[in-house]
Amino acid sequence: MKLHYAQNSRAVRVAWLLEELGLDYEIEKYSLGAAEMRSPEFAALHPLGRVPVLEDGDVTMFESGAIIQYLLARYGDGRLVPEVSSSDFPQYLQWFHYAEGMIMPPVNIIVVETILLPPERRNEVNVKRATKLLTNMLATLDRHMEGREFLAGDLSGADIITGHACVISGGLGVDFGQFKNLSAYVERLRSRPALIKAMSL
Repeated sequence: MKLHYAQNSRAVRVAWLLEELGLDYEIEKYSLGAAEMRSPEFAALHPLGRVPVLEDGDVTMFESGAIIQYLLARYGDGRLVPEVSSSDFPQYLQWFHYAEGMIMPPVNIIVVETILLPPERRNEVNVKRATKLLTNMLATLDRHMEGREFLAGDLSGADIITGHACVISGGLGVDFGQFKNLSAYVERLRSRPALIKAMSL
């Protein structure tokens, strides 16, 4: 199994899950925006020239959420997914998809406007609007985390996806001091050896 990976990308989620599951994998590491990610060879793996890409035998996948679901279904042996009959299961599904549906759209805008674009092309109005939206999305999570350790019962794939989105959000100018529950949650995640390893590959 091979993971095409770059730091500070959604590939960290996949590496985190691989570490949590104790699976053997090989890393092909890139810098974001590296020329080799624009090559015809890489385009055969990911048509948009991005990471992650997971190669597992004759399977090649490049959507991080789908990769997480694939790994849990094929290699999880019931780990990190609540039983379908459990009251945690609907919450698991909701928070699994919350990252890409709610958190990452404003995150993407902030990253583009404050990091990727040259200063003369940045739009402060877009940054302020996206930061306000991201703050609202995180406030919803903060309320949900009252009295909870993880998003849906025990640690699950929802934490791998949406928890990682929260970790990313912490470095984008949002005042996490207003989110007591979410701040504690992010610190719990950051202390996990599997995430520490995944972020430092």
